[in-house]
Parts: sequence; C-alpha cells; structure tokens
Amino acid sequence: MAMVGRVWEGFAVAAVCAAAVTAAAQYPGQAAEGNKSSAATFRSVAVLEWTGDLKHPTASRLVPVSVYDGQQIQDGGIYLARPQPLALDPETEYELQKDGKNVGFYDLSDAASQVGGWIGEGDFKPLPAAPTPEQLAAAAAKQKVDVDDTDSDVPILHRRHHDDQGGNANAPPPDPDRPRLHEDDDSAKSTDPARPKLESNPANDVAHIEDLPAISDPDRPRLMRGVPTGSGPKVKPTLVGMPPEFSQMVAISDKRAIKEHSWDYTWANPGDEAKMKADLEEIARKELGFDQPAPAPKPRRTSASVHRRRTPPPPPPAPLLDEQFRVLELQYGAGATMVFSAHTAGTGADEKFVTLVAQPDLYGGIVVLLKNLTDGAHLDLNPQMRLIDAVDALNDNRGELLFELRGQTERQFALYRVLRGQATKIFTTELSYWGTAGN
Repeated sequence: MAMVGRVWEGFAVAAVCAAAVTAAAQYPGQAAEGNKSSAATFRSVAVLEWTGDLKHPTASRLVPVSVYDGQQIQDGGIYLARPQPLALDPETEYELQKDGKNVGFYDLSDAASQVGGWIGEGDFKPLPAAPTPEQLAAAAAKQKVDVDDTDSDVPILHRRHHDDQGGNANAPPPDPDRPRLHEDDDSAKSTDPARPKLESNPANDVAHIEDLPAISDPDRPRLMRGVPTGSGPKVKPTLVGMPPEFSQMVAISDKRAIKEHSWDYTWANPGDEAKMKADLEEIARKELGFDQPAPAPKPRRTSASVHRRRTPPPPPPAPLLDEQFRVLELQYGAGATMVFSAHTAGTGADEKFVTLVAQPDLYGGIVVLLKNLTDGAHLDLNPQMRLIDAVDALNDNRGELLFELRGQTERQFALYRVLRGQATKIFTTELSYWGTAGN
C-alpha cells in the first residue's frame, strides 16, 4: 500500500508540472482552445490610414487595434500571430465606418511587418449602388412579361409554348428562296434551281491560324497584352512612416452583421451646440494658461498732466488652431458626450496641445471628464490624444471613444468608455515606433 501511495503521489506531481509547463507556454492574448466555445465569434477593430482620395488612394494601410474574443479585448497587432496576426489574415473584409455609418469596404490581400508592427494591405471597395426607380420599374416589368398566361388575350413579348404544339401553328411556312448561312440537309436535297446554294467545303469547317514570321529586329517595338509572366505579384502602394498629412477611419470586421449606429447627437435647442463649443474653448484656454490678460503698462505721472489715461482693452484671446469639436451619443437615449481638441502655434515647448472630454450638467454648465495637456517637446512622455471616432468594440450597442496617442516617434491606440459621469480607459495597444512626422 505504501508503494501504491508513492506511485499516485508521483502521478500527481507529474500532472502539476505538466499543467505548469502548459500555462507557461501560453503568452498573453493566446486563445485557449479548450476554454472557448466553437460558436464564439470575434470582432476586430482597426484603423485605415491613407493619403489622397479614399476611393483611389495614393497609399494606404490597415493598422490593427483590438480583437474581442467574446470574453476580453486582445491586442489586434499580436493576437494569434502565425506569423501575421489573426486580424490581418488575407481575404478578410473590413467595413469602413464614419460616424457609425458604413461608407465602404477594405479587402485585405496581404500583410506586412514594418518597423512599427504589422499592417494590412488591400483595396477599397465601394458600397453597392442602390437601384434607381427606373431600374426597379424595368425589373418589375420584366417579371410581368415572363409570366406565361395562356388564358389571357393580352399580347406578350415572348413566344408561347404549348404542350400540343412545338411552335406557333399560325406561323407562315419558311421561304424556300431565302438564303441561308449554312448548308443543312433539306437544302442539299432540294431540287429548286432558283434557290441559292452554298458550296460545301469540309476544309472550311476548321479555322486555321498561321504563325507570324519571326521578327528579328530587336529594336522593333512590340505590343503586349496583360501582365508578363515573370513580373511577379502586383505591388500595392503602402503607407510608410508618418506622413505630414494622412486621413484615418475606423474599420470593423465581424462574422455577424454589423448594424449601423449613428453616433451623432441631436440637440433639442440648436443654439446649445454653439454655446457648449464656446465654453469648451474658454476652458481650453484656461488649461493652456491663456486666461490671464497681459498687464497694462503703467501710465507716467507728471505734474502737468491733469487727464487720466484710459485703460487699454484686453488683448484678444489666444488663437486655437485645428479645432475639432464632436458631440456624440454613445448609447441610445444617453446624453451628449463632447470631445474638443486644438493646439496653439509655435514649435517645441511653445506648441501646446489640449484635448477635453466633457458632458453638460443639469444647469447648462460643463463637467470635464478627461483632459490631456502636452507640448511639442514632451510628446513621447505625454502623447497627444487625437480622436479617431466612436466605435462599438464589444458588440454591445455601446460606443467607445477610439483615440490615437501620438508622440514624436511613437504611438498607441486606446479605447475609452464613458459611463456614469466617468471616462475610463479600457484598452491600450502596445507601444510602437513609427518614426517622426514627415518620414
């Protein structure tokens, strides 16, 4: 019995060691096949970046952000990489969204590894064109014409076929003098001298093509149709580095149907939007340190002066450049969520960036939920927050704010959920190097 007990102890130790080795072999984000249902579906969120026109971009790339596996959010840039991540498998189709509305598709054809990580390469595909009223009317008329009603006397556009006759009994007999383009058996046996006949030549039944003489002149230009065999695959223009100007858009891929959900908020009073924007601009200037007017010069006092100098007017407010103001409804029936961003003129530490996430309160004021302040000299330590758009990353009919955290040479993507008066960061991608702007 002691021997049996030691044997079971050995099996228990081996089982524990095997479990530890299996757990250590799994990296963060790796899917445990035994713990997941075979019916589990995934939702991938990415960002399409391009230069030029969206339908005909000069260069484009798809940057994976997140993959929701039904339980938690995974990093789309490394999730199930074999070697490319799952989010960039070829022939994967992404739906492009702007303000929650579908504007087209992006079909992946290949994946590439750059210095900043994996990217997807593909082509833009527009939405299928909606049929015009004329096309709908023509389709309805065609369906009506194709109906074979033998009891109706209304003329129709197709020949009727009855069971008792192979064709139309009232049709006139064929004209024997009508020339034919081929020699049939009846015409060969016909003895009518007035009927034209075609000479039958079996050699003409097969077409022959003779080879062109060899062209010995090497300088003679040649016309070639198609792609040469040795030219290799088609090379797509890929966006490299961080160009000075490029556009960004949310892209979603899901096996299930993606419902359109407009994120734009509609104000009950149209004048409230302008008021809220003006209030956010004032808050931004205070956060940037521009709320204090410059001190007025002290007037000179002389014994001969009996008139008081007028106080000069305060200087105009500091200009805010590239203002972006979005008002979003992140859930049906929810209130307004406002995102404001801008920057000042200058270079280095003189160029300051501000981003505010706020909501209106019950008294017409503004409650700031999140603020980000930085300058051009500390972007890698405190990156600038740039709103991409709202996106339903968890497929729960709630919108998350997708931000790009852009530094001088590095960047990340982050998802923020606004709920119960708080803006909480729920996911951040790995830090990636993309080079300085303009490279």
